[in-house]
Amino acid sequence: MSGILDRIKRFARSPQGRRSIEQARRAAADPRRRAQAQRLLGKLRGRR
Repeated sequence: MSGILDRIKRFARSPQGRRSIEQARRAAADPRRRAQAQRLLGKLRGRR
C-alpha cells in the first residue's frame, strides 16, 4: 500500500501533478462545477 502512496506523492510534486491540483482547485471554486460534482457523487452513492 505504501507504494501507491509514494506514487501519488511523486505525482503531486511533479509539474503535471501541480497543474492537475490547480485545475481541480479552480473547478472546486466554480459554483457550477461544484454542483456538477455533487450530482455526480450523488449518482455514484446511489448505486450501492
